[in-house]
Amino acid sequence: MRIPILTERLAIRNLEQEDAERMFCYRSNPSISRFQFWEPSSVEEVLSFIETSCGGAQGKSERWRQFGLFMPTTGQMVGDCGYRLLAEDPSQAEIAITVAPEFQGQGFGDEAVRALLDLLFRKEGKRRVFASVDPENTAAVALFKRVGMRVEALFIESLWFKGRWADDMIFGLLAREYKGKN
Repeated sequence: MRIPILTERLAIRNLEQEDAERMFCYRSNPSISRFQFWEPSSVEEVLSFIETSCGGAQGKSERWRQFGLFMPTTGQMVGDCGYRLLAEDPSQAEIAITVAPEFQGQGFGDEAVRALLDLLFRKEGKRRVFASVDPENTAAVALFKRVGMRVEALFIESLWFKGRWADDMIFGLLAREYKGKN
């Protein structure tokens, strides 16, 4: 794993215990948690998540490997992103991203997802990368389209999510389709 990753405006690095409070702050925001399965109820829960996703989970399939998104000049945390390898086929990875509300709409999500795609395709040699999105999350739908991922499926009322049936839109990209930076 080649971390940290530096992009034009971001430093993508392992999460640390010091990031837990900030992460809890934006992850527990209703505008963010509305679309996410993991909704932390305390800073302690975020600390446990950081320990699991940044320590012992390295290299293991089906566990999320999570990174923080930071502005390199100020160290301010913008959000987090991550991936998990499929146990039945580790040549495939699922990705996800969360951008704090005050940083949304500024291109940080695009930059982070492009860096993840580059990491997974060019450096880790993955065959396929996909993302699962609630179609009501129009910002995420637009983001995955902008970075060149295509809609592979739309499953209607396929997930029991926060007390109701929700749709699930799957975006995908194959290594041979990837058009990242050379």
